[in-house]
Amino acid sequence: KPKDHGRGKQIEGVLKAGEKVVVIDDLISTGGSVLNAVAAVNKAGAEVIGVVSVFTYQLPAADKNFAAAGLNYYSVTNYPTLVNVAKENGLISEAHLSSLNEWRQDPAAWSAKH
Repeated sequence: KPKDHGRGKQIEGVLKAGEKVVVIDDLISTGGSVLNAVAAVNKAGAEVIGVVSVFTYQLPAADKNFAAAGLNYYSVTNYPTLVNVAKENGLISEAHLSSLNEWRQDPAAWSAKH
């Protein structure tokens, strides 16, 4: 959707038909919002060759959605790394680790139980 800040555009800057584009996002959960941005770029006549994010939860839904879109995505860091670093630094217990991993496999089911 168009941004609530800046000029209120969905695509900022100059985009010419035929250009190759990498879409950058801060966070990928299911991939829905960034894939909407990909669709807007494609509609403007450019070709999205990939997506990059700062962080991803690596949810199975994101893998499924990106596969359906025929796109790869890459992230600087991810949920398993965050959880492992927190564990190594004594910030989470083994019990919490199990719960966090369970959440990542199926957030909706986990939320329904908690």
